[in-house]
Amino acid sequence: MTTVVAPVGEAPGRALTRPARGRPRRPSKARWWVVLGFLSPFVIGFGIFVLYPVIATLYYSLTDFQAGSYRPVRFVGMNNYRALFTESDTFWVSVRNTLWMVVVMVPLRTAWAMLTAWLIIRVRRGRTVYRTLFFLPSMVPVVAAALSFIVLLNPVGPFNRLLSLVGVAGPGWFSDPAWSKPSLVLMAMWASGNVMVIFSAAMLDVPRELYEAADLDGANGLQKFRSITLPAISPVIFFALLTGMIYTFQYFTEAFVASSSANMTASSNDLIGYPANSLLFYSTELYRQGFSYFKTGYASAMAWLLFLIIFAATVVFIRASRRFVHHAGGGR
Repeated sequence: MTTVVAPVGEAPGRALTRPARGRPRRPSKARWWVVLGFLSPFVIGFGIFVLYPVIATLYYSLTDFQAGSYRPVRFVGMNNYRALFTESDTFWVSVRNTLWMVVVMVPLRTAWAMLTAWLIIRVRRGRTVYRTLFFLPSMVPVVAAALSFIVLLNPVGPFNRLLSLVGVAGPGWFSDPAWSKPSLVLMAMWASGNVMVIFSAAMLDVPRELYEAADLDGANGLQKFRSITLPAISPVIFFALLTGMIYTFQYFTEAFVASSSANMTASSNDLIGYPANSLLFYSTELYRQGFSYFKTGYASAMAWLLFLIIFAATVVFIRASRRFVHHAGGGR
């Protein structure tokens, strides 16, 4: 700032202040190498652990590459994809088993979580205790939960002993092809506490005025649940079904542990899918082809096909959800 003497005609002793003329101040800009330095951990990690594996598996899916083999890699084009549909019997078995889990387990698990949430919010006392008890199983590690269910559902285990007390002969569960997948469904429903908590929060968020208006109209509990609760929590139902579908298409750990632990006499390759390939899912078949038989190109083709299936199913599900998902503003 500079001080200027007052011009003639103005009061003496009065001075004017004017801003000093100079170069206008530019907004500060961080140097490009500083920004790149802060971004480098993410960029390097993304390039090494995400981008490179994705590009590599796409390339391997078009070759006959086998991990650990010293023979030269040959480009085979779409042969691996054709072999999936025309030359492999276990591929179609894994697809059927996976679709069975998607169609059966995902809706049952979602409905069970919704039912438990609805029952818990109706409890007057001890609601927090019951919510905690239902949520705790979802915190158990997956491998530990699978091993626990194998012990509980052993043909001579505790659960079948309880059934024998009431005159019921328990099935073989994980050792019986007809009951192996339902056993996994029971385990998934037991560990549905995380979904239950989301449903509980959504139900508590439904405006009480709607229920009061329904009471004035003489609606019963079932009518209120169908006409008020379900539309209000439909976004949460959509979220639970969508995430459950994506997870089940990649179903691996529970089936792998159950197959490997249910029979201790079979070879390592025969354990995957035991019993009688009833627990052979898409991801476990992918694992067997890639890490037991070392058919890396074939397994890469399976991985990319799984990605396309999940992507297409997600797009279809999102578009179909417009018919039943009601948002807070009244739209769909």
